[in-house]
Amino acid sequence: MNTDTVQQIQQVLDHQFNDPQILDEAFMHSSAAGNRLRSNERMEFLGDSVLSLVICDTLFKRFPDYLEGDLTKIKSRLVSRKTCAEIANQLQLPNYMRVGKGMECSPAMCGSVAAASLESVIAAIYLDSGMAAAEKFILNVFDPLIAEADAEQHQENFKSLLQQYCQRQHSSTPFYELLDEKGPDHNKCFQVAVVIRHHRYPGAWGVTKKDAEQRAAHEALVEIGVIPATQEDESNQ
Repeated sequence: MNTDTVQQIQQVLDHQFNDPQILDEAFMHSSAAGNRLRSNERMEFLGDSVLSLVICDTLFKRFPDYLEGDLTKIKSRLVSRKTCAEIANQLQLPNYMRVGKGMECSPAMCGSVAAASLESVIAAIYLDSGMAAAEKFILNVFDPLIAEADAEQHQENFKSLLQQYCQRQHSSTPFYELLDEKGPDHNKCFQVAVVIRHHRYPGAWGVTKKDAEQRAAHEALVEIGVIPATQEDESNQ
């Protein structure tokens, strides 16, 4: 790998390698390697483990109120091949991969090869500069996705949280009542309210029934006092 390419990769990764030659292996696909032991497959294996450890450690510390199942859902989404491929493509890592004849136009370049390139890069940083450097790189590229996954997970939890509350307090389950719907068939929105033991809580609108139910569950949880009202909730009152 020539000096210009190494400098480009270091700029993309925001990491200066002590031993730039490690990038030769990190970007060597098995289809171009004379010996598979010289390909990036072993580094892919190591990088996958380093990524999982950093993500698990980060989620464990950042979300102390989440149960194991919640943490597992977020972790699985973050370390999936799909997410790794998306990040690798954003960083344009596949452009630096050395692949065999015919592989350049393969759909795998944007999929499995891309995902493997990210994991190999993580291993390269870890082997070159240690866990702290690998963690810095991982969090730099994954932080926005962690926040996004948390927001989605938090929204998904409202119905589950309300159901747990109802079963614990009333030995019953909440009922979701459709109050209204507006708009043409291709662009409807729905208003749903939660009913618990004949008491109807404030309705909420959503672009789908599922979304409206989540929002309605949130409204009920706020009124009951299970979760605090946000600034947005207070401003809408």
